[in-house]
Amino acid sequence: MAYVNSNEFAANTFDAIVIGSGISGGWAAKELCGKGLKTLVLERGRDVVHLKDYPTATKNPWDFPHRDQIPLAVKQENPIVDRCYAFSEASEHFFVKDKEHPYVQDKPFDWIRGYQVGGKSLLWARQTQRWSRFDFEGPARDGFAVDWPIRYNDLAPWYTYVEQFAGISGNHDGLETLPDGDFLPPWEMNVVEKEIQKRIMAGYKDRDVIIGRCAHLTKPKEVHLQQGRGQCQARSLCERGCPFGGYFSSNSSTLPWAAKTGNLTLRPDAVVHSIIYDEKKQKAVGVRVIDAHTDKAIEYSAKIIFVNAAALNSNLILLNSTSNRFPNGLGNDSGLLGKYLAFHNYRGSLTASFDGPMDSYYYGRRPTAVMMPNFRNVYKQETDFLRGYMTFYTATRPGWGHFTEGDPIGAGYKDAIAEPGPWGIYMMMQGETIPKASNFVQLSNEQKDKWGIPQLRISVDYDDNDEKLLKDFLVQGAEMLAKAGCKNISANDSKQAPGLDIHEVGGVRMGRDPKTSLLNKWNQLHACPNVFITDGACMTSTGTQNPSLTFMALTARAANYAADALKKGEFKA
Repeated sequence: MAYVNSNEFAANTFDAIVIGSGISGGWAAKELCGKGLKTLVLERGRDVVHLKDYPTATKNPWDFPHRDQIPLAVKQENPIVDRCYAFSEASEHFFVKDKEHPYVQDKPFDWIRGYQVGGKSLLWARQTQRWSRFDFEGPARDGFAVDWPIRYNDLAPWYTYVEQFAGISGNHDGLETLPDGDFLPPWEMNVVEKEIQKRIMAGYKDRDVIIGRCAHLTKPKEVHLQQGRGQCQARSLCERGCPFGGYFSSNSSTLPWAAKTGNLTLRPDAVVHSIIYDEKKQKAVGVRVIDAHTDKAIEYSAKIIFVNAAALNSNLILLNSTSNRFPNGLGNDSGLLGKYLAFHNYRGSLTASFDGPMDSYYYGRRPTAVMMPNFRNVYKQETDFLRGYMTFYTATRPGWGHFTEGDPIGAGYKDAIAEPGPWGIYMMMQGETIPKASNFVQLSNEQKDKWGIPQLRISVDYDDNDEKLLKDFLVQGAEMLAKAGCKNISANDSKQAPGLDIHEVGGVRMGRDPKTSLLNKWNQLHACPNVFITDGACMTSTGTQNPSLTFMALTARAANYAADALKKGEFKA
């Protein structure tokens, strides 16, 4: 892999530029380089090399000064990122701290970011489900957002393509609501999870309970071994970086694969200021970058540009890319840039106990939960809210309620907690939110970052539809757990701000009509076709599934289209 030295690098011209090195940016690099294009990947954060730069990957709890706990002073300085489940002493070096990159919250929004080569692909929860036809058809059928310009069958072969390379474990369940993929062997439910599965599916004909699908190598194939990756060890230390390559990340998979072609140039510490639009050529001709350390401005040119900076930053870059032709942001003829954001509603959860077999346990730390595809408003509108939610649950020992008497210290306490306690159940929701014009981002007129780039103003909130959906989950979840034989059922609304789901999408949505969307069916800007946006910003709606697999498939599809179009001469001056 070639690296740019900004002080010595003179030849700043490439076939393609990719902005961002996370999940979608890594895929763009892999596909473009594999098609023979000299490709520059720009990453605003530091370099992180697989294996070499995972300093905590094999440490034990006692190897950390605070036993892997975040010190109080760090918590107080970082109230936003501290709310993220994966933020710990072992992983804090992969997270953006609150003061380092400020933003403006018009409404509370917990923006979780990872600025380094690989981005949040080092930190993601690795849950990967395909969308179904109902998700792509939803906006047109239900009358929210705009119609997707593609359908499931357009993306299905690309789902297969990325699944085969990334390595996705799962079971073939034959569900219309959650299509099967090209899977590695699935993880296994434990004995209590299986019993709950059996009872729920016996009690409801429209609710299918299956083992989760995730980007972990349960049984590596040859293509994974060629990437230098090995079998997942079920350590559940993934956010430290995996030295085995057991889960998919840009660092362990797509970027090294792109580098093997000899066509990849990687430029870390490159803060993208804007995309350069040439008025005479009527196309984007390059990217303006500021060196993160020297503050030196540098310009790189290319025939095609992929924007994969993660949803909100991709919106920021396009909004800041102004010209006489596009005074309100690149490609923003419709005035919709930055609007119609969506996310996942994670507020609802339930806990319960289960009188399961006390002589049974389980092994390892399985990297996925049991899940239930959405069953609300699938075939028709049947509730007083739009769309629905995916449900996840786990059964563990020791469970909630496993408390010991006396002080939590000493040999007696140690002996007590060494024995498994009763079974505990945890159930959570992943609800679809409806894209709205009132959920938007824009550039601040007052605040700028340390490179002189306007800070992002975020105005995103829940609405009445989200509240109704949350209430339905809490009622239905409690009913399902009761039918499954659970006891001591307790419902919870975390009331957390949007953002902690880390599934924000939209702002540069795809569509058929340039008046109501910014991107066409190939993820090209309607008004500037040599610029492609294939990360979460491109999403027209959000579905109930985890989004990363769809980002990957959309990116692979668009990158192959772009490379072929370039070779046909479609992007020449």
